[in-house]
Amino acid sequence: MIRTARLEDASSLAAIGIEVWLNTYIRDGVNALFADYALEHFTTSRFEDALSKADNFILVSENKAGIDGFVHIALDAPAPVAGCSDLEIAKLYVQPRHQGSGAGGRLLQAALRVCAGTGRPDVWLAVNAENQRATDFYLRKGFAKAGETRFQIHDQSYPNHVLRYDLALVAA
Repeated sequence: MIRTARLEDASSLAAIGIEVWLNTYIRDGVNALFADYALEHFTTSRFEDALSKADNFILVSENKAGIDGFVHIALDAPAPVAGCSDLEIAKLYVQPRHQGSGAGGRLLQAALRVCAGTGRPDVWLAVNAENQRATDFYLRKGFAKAGETRFQIHDQSYPNHVLRYDLALVAA
């Protein structure tokens, strides 16, 4: 089931955020740089803050046991490349054990419907350039490469693809 996130979901969203982010970026052991980043950015209070803002939308995928994924949409989020609106899919996270279940596709379709309702012509997102599985997922769903950016953590940076989706493609 896909539904709008509620304030009481904030701790679950934080836990999923940490799990998915670490699973994506940590391959050779956890160091303090990555641990500190994850523990600072994926907190209950940050999700409570996002849920209380009118320019943020969070949808969750919920199974019989609880939340297994979420998508976070942000308005007024300028793209790092030209040719994209200020509408961003900031995160689409599905627990690793639920990837391949269709939850990500259902979350994405629900998010695109929300995005289409904003009146913007398109939505953009950034994906880790080394995460070929995620890049392929978005390209299969109709996104196109719009450029490149870098994800910065202190003095380290990592290449990211910027992908764009034309919202005229969303079925009414």
